[in-house]
Order: sequence, then C-alpha cells, then structure tokens
Amino acid sequence: MAQHIAQPTVTTPVVPATIPVKSIAPWAVFLGVLMLIVLYFVGAEQGATSVFSGTGVHEWVHDARHLLGFPCH
Repeated sequence: MAQHIAQPTVTTPVVPATIPVKSIAPWAVFLGVLMLIVLYFVGAEQGATSVFSGTGVHEWVHDARHLLGFPCH
C-alpha cells in the first residue's frame, strides 16, 4: 500500500475586481436622468407643467402616486 504524502498548497490572495469610475459614470448619469423623468411623470404630470393633454398618464401612474405619497385627487 502506497502512502500519500501531503503536498504543501500555495494559496494566492483573492483580490476583488475594481471597476473604474469612467465606466460607471455614464450609467449613473443615464439612470439618474431616467429616474428624474419617471419622478416627473409620477409626481407632476397632469398638473401645471403637463406635457400630454388628457388623463391617460394620470391613469397609468395613479397607484404609484398614492404609493409614493403624491396627492392626485
């Protein structure tokens, strides 16, 4: 019967991946602008600064207005 001799193992430290700010910045700006547009349609559309006439947008975002605490009626 052959005996197995334990071989020393070499471990390398785990280095977390870094993401450069240059690659994140465009997405952060895009998502920020997108969130402002969504906030406008949920909170202010059909008001004094209305972009679309009628109540179509209001009906689509009606429940979101209540969920976020915006008065609408």
